[in-house]
Amino acid sequence: MVNQQEERNVSWKIQQFGPTTIPSPLDSVLWVDDDDVLLLNPVLHLERRAGGAANVVDSANKHDEKLVNFSDVPTPAIQLAGPRKMLYYDPATTIAAVLTCGGICPGLNDVIRGLANVLWYRYGVKRILGVKWGFAGLNKATSEIVELTPDYVRDIHKFGGTILGSSRGPQSVPKMVDYLVELGVNLLFTIGGDGTQKGAQAICNEVIRRNNESKGFNHRLSVVGIPKTIDNDIAFMDRTFGFETAVELAQSAVNAAHEEARSALNGIGVVKLMGRESGYIALHASIASGNVDVVLIPEVKFTMEGLVEHVLQKFKSSRHCVIVVAEGAGQDVCTPPNSSKQFDVSGNPVFVDIGPWLAKDLGRRLKDLRVPHTIKLIDPSYTIRSAPASASDAAFALELSHMAAHAAMAGKTNCVVGQVNGTFVHLPVDRAVQYRKRVDVKKSLVYQAFLDQSGMPSNLVEAVVVRPQTPKTHSKL
Repeated sequence: MVNQQEERNVSWKIQQFGPTTIPSPLDSVLWVDDDDVLLLNPVLHLERRAGGAANVVDSANKHDEKLVNFSDVPTPAIQLAGPRKMLYYDPATTIAAVLTCGGICPGLNDVIRGLANVLWYRYGVKRILGVKWGFAGLNKATSEIVELTPDYVRDIHKFGGTILGSSRGPQSVPKMVDYLVELGVNLLFTIGGDGTQKGAQAICNEVIRRNNESKGFNHRLSVVGIPKTIDNDIAFMDRTFGFETAVELAQSAVNAAHEEARSALNGIGVVKLMGRESGYIALHASIASGNVDVVLIPEVKFTMEGLVEHVLQKFKSSRHCVIVVAEGAGQDVCTPPNSSKQFDVSGNPVFVDIGPWLAKDLGRRLKDLRVPHTIKLIDPSYTIRSAPASASDAAFALELSHMAAHAAMAGKTNCVVGQVNGTFVHLPVDRAVQYRKRVDVKKSLVYQAFLDQSGMPSNLVEAVVVRPQTPKTHSKL
């Protein structure tokens, strides 16, 4: 995570191929100008002076007594997304391509369908290529290309997964650019997480380098990303599509764990949910359920000693306990000492499967204490990520796809679209991959709400033994 001073010192400028000279064919009720911006941090702190008057102070430095000039607020200004009145690309000669990378997620087909329909019907782009199998599909030797016509995408939003297929791992950037140029692609839409957007940035930079350095090379290719991560961990963004679907679909698993747990003496229900480095799904699903006693997320350390003591307290108060654990939680606890780190093809660390490990180790410790119990483990991860999008996520995915189309047709490149402070914006790829957004447990009112709702202590590192008090006896008068 970066602080506000660091945020001010980096570039938020969106790259543009050239002047926009072609009138847009859209029948738009609203046009957005490149100079329309959103403040990254619109919150200011008011400090009261004697007599009730207020100084306006930058919220990043509440002790600064200088008055803030609203025309020069010290926070980044982010370019708004939306339809432009003038375009860079001529729709009649434009060719677009769409690909999906990484793990599947609810809403992928909604984004593909939204891109195809808005480009075809609203802009008049009649060549929209679907690249099968992610970046691997940009290798000419193994490429599979489909035409994304309205007929082809008509019903795809009713299904989970991605009709274009997906893949992980890097590909040769020069070879991908060679093939894109050969296909005549002017707009490339990359739907994927931070690794995908880094790959998209590499393609964009290679195209720009060739335009600047290679004689005879003159090809314009706008690369615009639609961030895809069910974990909701893209930097600066309010949400990513698929997240709300995941929270909703997790409810059936959490409710099942609750019923299993309370139907047995000292019953424990453990639900493992997605969340490698960020615990948003586990946290929000736990709050929504109202029946979760413990949530374990990557942002908060715990020890098995501390967890066992809290479980014992729950046995005394309610005779059961429901635990929700994110996949990236407790890796320092469950990873064998001196074990070497392993990585997948995308460069991500391979985690120990915390769900089975937690259920087994917790059961062993309770058995050693001679505490009778039962433990049921539920892992709905693949059921959730392969599902169709909820109504809310489907609408959000559609809006994102349209914002990406507007950006690309206007000549924007090396950027992603997303929602910041409730508003759709363009973010440079560098900013979107700057860090993984995580639950700030020291400032998050959502995390505090869970603690207040469940009674879980904020510290599960230390074993806190609470002994029940012996009730006082009163002699009869």
